[in-house]
Amino acid sequence: MTLSDTLARLGGRALRTRRFVRAPISLYRAGLGFLFGTRLLMLEHVGRRTGALRYVVLEVVDRPALDEYVIVSGFGEAAQWYRNIQAHPGVRVWCGPRRAAAASATPMTEADAAAALDRYIQSHPGAWKNLRAAIEHATGTPVDTLPMVRIRLD
Repeated sequence: MTLSDTLARLGGRALRTRRFVRAPISLYRAGLGFLFGTRLLMLEHVGRRTGALRYVVLEVVDRPALDEYVIVSGFGEAAQWYRNIQAHPGVRVWCGPRRAAAASATPMTEADAAAALDRYIQSHPGAWKNLRAAIEHATGTPVDTLPMVRIRLD
């Protein structure tokens, strides 16, 4: 087993560990989200069945405009946050110096998502190689296309 295989396995395990993936939420809530810069954002969304507020920290894949973010669902359309924004597109965003900015979340077409992913791969080839391996290990399926969401600030 190579070092990259080991790292992918560890990354995949971390992505399936609730404590690990939820850890940044408390930093955002404490007002320290700026430490992550603009590569990550915290998304507040509404549970589709419960109506309760939910939080998830996601990587920003693209920034087509100052009031727009593109995020990816590494676990596909089955991700809870992805299903929730389809039912309730009104969200709030914490990113860099922004805190609780009202926004709308819209799933992107496959063509637009593929173009955004291509731009990400070109800009961050090393990060993509590691992230892709970790996602594939975590989900057990190859990552060909991932659903993406455009977040537009109100």
